[in-house]
Formats: sequence, C-alpha cells, structure tokens
Amino acid sequence: MYDLIVIGGGPAGLAAAVSAYEEGLEKILIIERDVELGGILNQCIHNGFGLHYFKEELTGPEYAGKFIEKLKDTTIEVMLDTICLEVTEDKQVHVMNKTKGYQVLSGKAIVLAMGCRERTRGAIQLPGARPAGILTAGAAQRYVNMEGYMVGKKVVILGSGDIGLIMARRMTLEGAEVLACIEVMPYSGGLNRNIVQCLHDFDIPLYLSHSIIDIKGNERLESITMAEIDEKRHVIPGTETVIECDTLLLSVGLIPENEISRKVGVEMDRRTKGALVFENRETSIPGIFACGNVLHVHDLVDHVSAESMLAGKSAAEYVKNIVAEKENQGIEIQNGEGVSYVLPQKIRKNHVDKKVEVYFRVNRVIEECEVVLSHHGEVIKTFKKKDLAPGEMETLNLRKKYFESDDINELEISIKEMSNNG
Repeated sequence: MYDLIVIGGGPAGLAAAVSAYEEGLEKILIIERDVELGGILNQCIHNGFGLHYFKEELTGPEYAGKFIEKLKDTTIEVMLDTICLEVTEDKQVHVMNKTKGYQVLSGKAIVLAMGCRERTRGAIQLPGARPAGILTAGAAQRYVNMEGYMVGKKVVILGSGDIGLIMARRMTLEGAEVLACIEVMPYSGGLNRNIVQCLHDFDIPLYLSHSIIDIKGNERLESITMAEIDEKRHVIPGTETVIECDTLLLSVGLIPENEISRKVGVEMDRRTKGALVFENRETSIPGIFACGNVLHVHDLVDHVSAESMLAGKSAAEYVKNIVAEKENQGIEIQNGEGVSYVLPQKIRKNHVDKKVEVYFRVNRVIEECEVVLSHHGEVIKTFKKKDLAPGEMETLNLRKKYFESDDINELEISIKEMSNNG
C-alpha cells in the first residue's frame, strides 16, 4: 500500500511527488510510460524555462533535471516504461510493463498528472490529399531534437500555438525554409514573446484569419492552398494562394489526456477538457487529485510546477487526515462575459487560509479592462488588467474576505472592457 501514487513522470508528476514527500509522505510511487522521467520537457531543448520558479533561464531538460535530482535524496519510487490502464474509485491502480507484467497497486491518494496530447489532422478535418510530410509540431520536435531526424526542407506551419512557433524557429536554425505560419483566428494562440523571438526575428510571415483549403501531393506533400476566411470561417473568394512545400506541421491545439480520469468517474469540465477541481486540486472523488496539463493546458511550466506542488501538498494532507469532506460542496466559480474558463471551479471556504489563486483565460484580445468578481450580479471586487490574449493564462488572487459570507454560494469572473479614453 502506497501513501501516494502519481500517474505521470513529467513536470507535474515530479513536482507533486516532491511536494508530497516534503509534507511528510514517505511511500510514494511515480508511474511513467516513457523510459525516462521528464515528460515533454525532454524534447524542449530551447531555453526560457524556469524564470518564475527557479529564477534562472533553463532548457526543458535542465528544468526537468532539477526536479529529478531532488528525487535522489528521497524514498520516492519510480516505475518507468509502465502503462497505467485504469484507476478505480477505491484507489486501485492497474498497470502493465515488460518486466512484471500486469499489476494492481493500491494507494491512499492518487495524483493524476498524465499531461496532454496534440490535436491531429483528423480532429480538424483538413481537406485534400493524404501524402507523407504532414506531422504534428510536437512529433516533429521529438524527431529533430531527440531522434536526430530532419523532417523537411520547405515547411508550412498551421496554427500559431507555442509549439508551432518554437518549431518555426527550430526548423529555420536547422536549415529548413519556413514559408508561412497560418492561423485561423484573428490573433495568435501563442505567447507574445514566442511570436517575436520565433517569427519576427526570422522574418517568418504570420497569416491571421487564414486557413488551408487544399493539400496536394502523391507520395510526399507537394503544396498547400491557403485562403483568407471571414468571421464565420467561410473562404473569401479570390484570396487563394498556393505554397509549394514538402512539410506541413500542425500546431492546432492540445487536449488534456483524460481517458483514465473519465473511466474512474471524475467529473469533467467541458471548457477546460480536464477534471473539475476544488481549490486544492482535489477532484470530485475524494483523495484523487489532478494537476498540470491533464487539468488545463498551461503556457508556462513554472505554473505547472506551482499548481502541482499544491496538489502534492493537498494529497499529503488528505492522507494524514483521511477525512473526505463530502458535506461541503463549495462555492462554484463561473466564467462570465469575455472569459473562456476559470480554475479551480469550486472553493471550499474551510480549506482556505487567506486567499486562493485563480487561473483564467479570456476569449479574445483585450487591450485594457477590469476583471469583475461578482455574486449574482453584485460586484464584489474589480481588478485592472491590460494586454490580455487567449494565448496567455491570467491569474487572480482572491482573498478569503471576498467570499467568506454565508450568503455567497456562487462567484462569477467576467471582463469589462475599458474605452480608449478610459
């Protein structure tokens, strides 16, 4: 019987395990499907990681290495090259690997930290032929950075998420010609710093409100046809452009990896595509916690670590107390005008000491605004913010005094845009 079983050995799982150990749990197991710890960070060889958490600029492998190093002085066990098949509500974990075969492990608490996966061509119903040379940006990143294979010479990127932007720069540095980055939305889906450093610095054009309407190629990709689209995503006639290329990289969104979560019966949020959680990252099933990209897709690994440290700490507190507080369902936090999602979705007042950090994303580019915290239309608090974009996650610190009244059973976070003259 383990005190805690962590499913996933990427940045979220590592941080959660280390945090739980620091809080006094001794028998902790990390289950990882790859042959080494670190998760997606192992293929992210560019720098820019760790500025918030470690106060220094690191590459992905260096960032992962700092957490892996912390395991050496602990009793945390690691099970690599192991697939987790199922988790049950009574915290039985079904796993399989080549050395020990099928096993059923038991834990007093579980942290779900399986990360996320990329949307593929099938998910976005891309029209045209189906030749070789069409890959997700993450797959291309692994080929180039870890396997040592060059995936193409004349490259087009569909989507302007952070992985796509970073691969635009990476492919250029490896000698490829990146001809275009095409984005269906009227704004980029990536961090502003990546737009500048990965596109502008290398003179790679970004086509907003454009999409790919045809793909040509027999055995290998030969060309794509790009066209401008209107607000309803209808092609604007006369705007078609043919680009000859041999490689198309797809950076069209990430999806939390939640098959295990759904199977065990965890309540899901249709907006984040992850679990619905309380302020301490506990799911609807007592003793099962979730953190990192399996919960909602983060921009910065530093935020993943901070959230996962909270989940690990909370799991340790659960194990030490072994009390499932079902009687308190918590205050629901709703997303209002201008907000696509908020997290956590519920707050239990008796679990909050002084404040709760809330993550949220806006659904459009906003220059200047007030973020409004309200209860049934009555404003509790406003926060001034500027330069918000869907590609960058925002945070709010909600003090307990904002919601400690017994009358408050629901909160809403919404956006009120400011006019140009203030």
